[in-house]
Amino acid sequence: MNPLPDFLPPPHELDADASCPSRLGWMQGSPPPPERVVRFDTGDSRKFPQSRWSFSHTRELYPTLNIGRGDGPVAALPRALRDDLDDIALTPIGAGKPIRFAQSLKANYTDGIVVLHRGRIVLERYFGALGEHQPHIAFSVTKSFIGTLGATLVAERVLDESRPVTHWVPELAGSGFGGATLGEVMNMTTALDFSEVYTDPDSGIAAYARAGGLAPRAAGSPPPEGLYAFLQAVRPAGVHGAAFTYRSVNTDVLAWVIQRAAGERIESLLSQRLWGPLGAERDAHIICDPYGMPFAAGGLCTTVRDLARMGEMIRCEGALAGRQIVPAAAVAAIRGGGDPAAFAPAGYALLPGWSYRHQWWNSHQPDGMFMARGIHGQAIVVNPGAEMVVARYASHPLAANANLDPASLPAWSALADHLARHPG
Repeated sequence: MNPLPDFLPPPHELDADASCPSRLGWMQGSPPPPERVVRFDTGDSRKFPQSRWSFSHTRELYPTLNIGRGDGPVAALPRALRDDLDDIALTPIGAGKPIRFAQSLKANYTDGIVVLHRGRIVLERYFGALGEHQPHIAFSVTKSFIGTLGATLVAERVLDESRPVTHWVPELAGSGFGGATLGEVMNMTTALDFSEVYTDPDSGIAAYARAGGLAPRAAGSPPPEGLYAFLQAVRPAGVHGAAFTYRSVNTDVLAWVIQRAAGERIESLLSQRLWGPLGAERDAHIICDPYGMPFAAGGLCTTVRDLARMGEMIRCEGALAGRQIVPAAAVAAIRGGGDPAAFAPAGYALLPGWSYRHQWWNSHQPDGMFMARGIHGQAIVVNPGAEMVVARYASHPLAANANLDPASLPAWSALADHLARHPG
């Protein structure tokens, strides 16, 4: 394989090969030497290159809740592996020269990827610390699972998007969510005093992570108050419903509402409504705070193939392996997308004309492509026009998707175009 061209340098001094966890020896040995130990309390588990190990070993670092697959049969994903996908040409956004699809995987520090075409696995590959049976953290792809549960309950008339969230969670009356409707929370058009800047230790997202026990606390600081106590302290800023602004706290509020309305905890709902019916191969799990509350905005951990099953079910209008899992009306609402005019002020330069609805990102392109997206490169790509689903886990050194989209978005488009023209 040719090296990456000069115009697409790695974002860190260690490229995908040099940062491979087995090459660096993280957590190897009995016990591992001190300089090769990855710990949560020091913050090392979220630092690169240690993150290339920790993203695939969450249960060794955080408390988690199990999401059981049950005793049902595994939904088959027939294999039809192809040897013509690695050499698909694509040109990264802002670059003048093309690269190959295989190079784009290395450029974005891919840990594992499964590509489905018409429900069959046409590509499956693993790198770093990830194997086919090893779970990986999904980060904000988790939001799309929670959004799908919410859309399901709306379709079943258990939830009503027009009602205020305080109808189900009166504890939020004095918070910034006090005047918000469920629809505004689901579509992230709430107006809150909360910043989601991953590189700022004083941002709202950093305080939220510390409150939930998701990031280490400074010495001498008070113990975490938990995610739900933090949500009640979020303040308002502006008018709800005016514009989309991506804020993870919305998803935890949505999860709180779902649990109250359904009378079940999120991990149980994910198991009963999605994981078991999907015919997942393996149990999943979700990180929780010190009080046992699920980290609904970003704590789900699954295998890549099971992530692909979720995408295929959504592509097939809520059905998989002959079973209707999610109401078709819920999937139609997700696939329809939101209001691009409300999305535009958020300033996503690489996502012109996109929208956000029910915790999914919609391109509004002719092929109907929409996505679940998570920091450091986690993704489910659903392309109805090309009959394609991509599930990817990654451990890119930089969190924001703006660092991955220049290579990823052209890769998904080139792959979809190739599969549509050469269905095999």
